[in-house]
Amino acid sequence: MNSNPVGWFEIYVQDIDRAKHFYESVFQFKLERLNSPAGSEIELWAFPMVKGGSGAPGALVKMEGGPSGGNCALVYFMCADCAIEAARAVAAGGQIVREKMSIGQYGLSL
Repeated sequence: MNSNPVGWFEIYVQDIDRAKHFYESVFQFKLERLNSPAGSEIELWAFPMVKGGSGAPGALVKMEGGPSGGNCALVYFMCADCAIEAARAVAAGGQIVREKMSIGQYGLSL
């Protein structure tokens, strides 16, 4: 494996201004606004990231009807074809909640 297995994370929030203030105050950095996927009502604010650096990049996400609070985070694992890992997950006792789908310029997701 030549890269970290986690490629991206999202922390879902309802009050984006409150969440931004919290993370910027605690960690003393500025979040950067990201373009939302075409046709969506999603607001994304990225944590600082260094291309090729260690750790996984990610963002705060506000979307209508989206989950928040408690353990409402989404982790994207890196792989060549997520259908292969999905089949392995099922074989290991897991279940697929959503079929493979496009996430635009960012690739595919399950």
